[in-house]
Amino acid sequence: MSITAEPPRQQFQSDANRTSTDAPRRAAVRRALSNYQTARDRTGATFTDWKSARASAATIKHEAVNHLDRYLEEFEKKFSARGGKVFWASDSKQARDYILHLAKEKNVRSIVKSKAMTGEEIHLNQALLEEGYGVVESDLGEYIQQLKGEPPYHFVFPCMHLRRDEISDLFQRELGTEKTDSPEELTMIARRVLRRAYVEADMGISGGNFIVADTGMISITENEGNARLTVGLPKIHVALIGIEKVVPCLADLALFLPMLATAGTGQHLTGYNSMYGGPRQPGEIDGPDEFHVVFLDNHRTRLLADPEQRDALHCIRCGACLNVCPIFKNIGGHTYGTTYQGPIGSVITPHFRGLEDWKHLSGASSLCGACTETCPVGIDIHHHLLHNRRNAATQKPAPGEQFLWRAFSFLMKRPALYRLATKFAPLGGMLHPLVQGSPLDPVASWTATREFPAAPAGSFRARFRAHTAAKSAALKKGGVQ
Repeated sequence: MSITAEPPRQQFQSDANRTSTDAPRRAAVRRALSNYQTARDRTGATFTDWKSARASAATIKHEAVNHLDRYLEEFEKKFSARGGKVFWASDSKQARDYILHLAKEKNVRSIVKSKAMTGEEIHLNQALLEEGYGVVESDLGEYIQQLKGEPPYHFVFPCMHLRRDEISDLFQRELGTEKTDSPEELTMIARRVLRRAYVEADMGISGGNFIVADTGMISITENEGNARLTVGLPKIHVALIGIEKVVPCLADLALFLPMLATAGTGQHLTGYNSMYGGPRQPGEIDGPDEFHVVFLDNHRTRLLADPEQRDALHCIRCGACLNVCPIFKNIGGHTYGTTYQGPIGSVITPHFRGLEDWKHLSGASSLCGACTETCPVGIDIHHHLLHNRRNAATQKPAPGEQFLWRAFSFLMKRPALYRLATKFAPLGGMLHPLVQGSPLDPVASWTATREFPAAPAGSFRARFRAHTAAKSAALKKGGVQ
């Protein structure tokens, strides 16, 4: 779904209403995620101790993120020594401007790009296209989404919401190919187009899964081999990477590579795991003439400065939290209206793009805790969603929200008053339809998107007393004292 001028909250609500009623699409997404869960459970069971592996990964990322300056500087020193160039981009504009300036300076005509969520984050493709550069996504799912004019639906599975016949129709319309229901034939159609793009490209743009400090190398994992061609054939390689992706040493990848594969796709190991440490060296027969790493901050240091939620930067973008989230399964990835969807996206987007405009994402959660339970690096995701809600209420409460919470607090601290209020609750339910939607509606922010719940026939206390009395009577009747 393309970005619109509609305010984020209104866009989210309208898209959620539409997608949640699309039963066939929801069923397709649920089937795909069900297959993933089976594969992940099977592969995760092969770890000697998955719980200990998660704890180790969390410890490594804690060390890296809490000493980010030291490890990034170590990377830069090692990488620069081999002829690589590092640019520090504080925001989206700086990152875009650097890449655009480089393309103009080197007379670049065409660009091929492998999967890079950071590219989506800074709207890089749009900026390049506006300047007249041809940009082709080389990841199959990303390429399909590019032809549709839509952003990725999911971190790992960009077009998981599409059926084969929809992809076939898309290729027929955009590429002039014949209809086919064969996944192999659809793949070969894209492959023929992409092979030409690799050969013709002057610049290859990639992301990076990990930044390895002690070797000055970046690690890229993939299943198609497209990233290898993207960075190996063009004369210029640009890697756009969030600063939080750093790990202290090469040995850490022995844990993170199989963990990323298991959590992300249910594989033992991703098909291609490559390390890149600089441009082509003397005596080497392949690789780029120039290698530029663009480190992207874009408000990551703002999140780093928050000790309560800093561990959200531990995220390795495996997408596991999306795969188990009941909200994501029902409303889909595009509804979030932002680069990073699902539970972790709902945590970090308010930090990256502003709490006031994006606080609604933190409310789009059942707080079931499945995201925290599945996270391979142990991020306390569902509690961070609560932290965001609290921060939003503190900074700028919704109309009447502050009064309601104070009234709720006052009531819950006084048991006698609470019991009295429960007796009159049914009366409130009867009177609410008379003021619903009017300025007098005390819960207008709630009923704007939900139905006012009907009061139960009796309180839990009353039902428990009745249950206890009935049980006692039954025991006495049976002669048990």
